[in-house]
Amino acid sequence: MSSQQTPAPDTAEAAGPRPRRLTYAAALAALEGTALLAGGLWVLVLGLTGTPDDRQQAVTLGITLAVLALLPLLAARGLLLRRGWSRGPAVITQLMALPVAYNLLRADSMAIPAGIALAVVAVAALVLLVNGETTRALGIKGPGRGE
Repeated sequence: MSSQQTPAPDTAEAAGPRPRRLTYAAALAALEGTALLAGGLWVLVLGLTGTPDDRQQAVTLGITLAVLALLPLLAARGLLLRRGWSRGPAVITQLMALPVAYNLLRADSMAIPAGIALAVVAVAALVLLVNGETTRALGIKGPGRGE
């Protein structure tokens, strides 16, 4: 780096304290990621130790859920660190959660409360993620607002 170039200031330091909405959005994404990871590990353990109808399918589902948990967990970490890239995976996670919540709501079982909870969390997280304060804190500029 030459003497004329200076490193860009860290956005977290330059923009002041992290907005609460951003922290809440990160917490909801982390909650979803943790729930996915716990569900995946639960299915995996039951698939390995229990007597599932199809052991291979249970193990595959458990591993898939555990790997899918990485998306919201990484997004939550990025949101906490105020990284602009993290909003995309967080929004995608919420959009993927809405059809799952809908299917849980259509069930005639104990899954209905889980569907309600998932829908509330997904909609709340979406509202927090597209909020103007959150967008500014992440340094995301809208169309036509480039430097």
